[in-house]
Amino acid sequence: MTPRLILILGDQLTHGIAALRAADPARDIVVMAEVMAEGSYVPHHPQKIALILTAMRKFAAELRAAGWRVLYSRLDDPETGPSIPAELLRRAAETGVAQVIATRPGEWRLIAALEALPLPVTLLPDDRFLCSDAEFAAWAKDRKQLRMEWFYRDMRRKTGLLMEGDKPTGGQWNFDPENRKPAASDLLRPKPLRFAPDAETEAVLDLVEARFPTHFGRLRPFGWATDRAGALQALQHFLTQSLPRFGDEQDAMLEGDPALSHSLLSPYLNIGLLTPLEVCQGAEARYLQGHAPLNAVEGFIRQIIGWREYVRGIYFLEGPGYTARNALNHAAPLPAAYWGAPTQMACLRAAVTQTRDMAYAHHIQRLMITGNFALLAGVDPHQVHVWYLEVYADAYEWVELPNTLGMSQFADGGLLGSKPYASSGAYINRMSNYCRSCRYDVKQRVGKDACPFNALYWDFLARNQRKLAPNPRMALPYRNWDKMPEEDRTAIREQAARFLADLR
Repeated sequence: MTPRLILILGDQLTHGIAALRAADPARDIVVMAEVMAEGSYVPHHPQKIALILTAMRKFAAELRAAGWRVLYSRLDDPETGPSIPAELLRRAAETGVAQVIATRPGEWRLIAALEALPLPVTLLPDDRFLCSDAEFAAWAKDRKQLRMEWFYRDMRRKTGLLMEGDKPTGGQWNFDPENRKPAASDLLRPKPLRFAPDAETEAVLDLVEARFPTHFGRLRPFGWATDRAGALQALQHFLTQSLPRFGDEQDAMLEGDPALSHSLLSPYLNIGLLTPLEVCQGAEARYLQGHAPLNAVEGFIRQIIGWREYVRGIYFLEGPGYTARNALNHAAPLPAAYWGAPTQMACLRAAVTQTRDMAYAHHIQRLMITGNFALLAGVDPHQVHVWYLEVYADAYEWVELPNTLGMSQFADGGLLGSKPYASSGAYINRMSNYCRSCRYDVKQRVGKDACPFNALYWDFLARNQRKLAPNPRMALPYRNWDKMPEEDRTAIREQAARFLADLR
């Protein structure tokens, strides 16, 4: 039979991925390529690039050891083309093999590029996910509202995770009310597992340092796992050390303790070194064995089979045009503080600093600090989307775009989330210790010492009242706004205008 080129991308590092299952090691040729286009179509964080390139090299070595013929192009090879399509064309000409088999990429950009190749390309569904595109489309059809909670319950039924027959374990689906606690500093809190770079990783770090010197973010120290064995170690460390406290601390934020009890497993899940079901089953086993409480395990599983699968469904359901959504017509530029410029806002400074240093911030820091501030300040949601795609090690468009445009910036007008995730400084003060070291006073709305979140929150409501007031979930804040004396509302809006003018 005619051999085929089997394309494996940098976020498809799973031995059981569809393209490899459809291939024959005796005749087909695996193609993997490190190319400048994938590192620079947006200027990704250097740690993200280093993680992907190192993991690709090690995965290619595993394939060769398993008997596959692998044509691997390194970024510093002089023959390497600038893009994935260019490399496929080069390998086709070199081998005389014209047909390409690939697992469908997770970004419309790459799907379009592969479909435009002057070669026969077969794109197979990425069945590493628990909900197929067809299943999600069927679930979404004829629904007036797409709400993650209902999708999540169906995913629990499908997977059997935390189920007792057709009933949820513990008698309820969601334990969020138990997972909204602030955290206290604790020197004994377990830290996420870090990995000392080996020789292959060090070589890639040097390469990334040379080829991507201007990208935002610190490359070193680098502590990510770069193969499946390391990712499995990180998973077991989280399950045994941090999962018991995950539920209580998942929405908390502490200066000086950026991870708290979070797993930091999403980069490994999103490049394929871990699979969602094995991660969730591992967490469920800890509960069943009596080693982790139900609120922690349910909350963790919900992030994976709930939000992660849900946002991917939204991404492929809505199509390439989703990136242009801007329901609130926000147009302000992204503030320089997002690139590390000095700011006196302690919470924003902490979130951006750890993003720079670790290519990581947990979901509440992304949603209620950097996302919330951009929303209140009226920043162009496309700029916010690009920033998140650039700076986080786990950011791929299928997962990042709906979370940013839909959940964080409400740019899809409520398709993904039922209300804007907007808040004043009170929420940040309740869930973190940032305000204690801040130059601003979180209890003040106006004046030179007032927390910017306070005036910006009310100004956001006022300028979007026509669009947001009909939303039942916004009724209470608008009632509170309407009850304020006119002079107070004027002072708040003037305060917000001064701050935004200074910001821009």
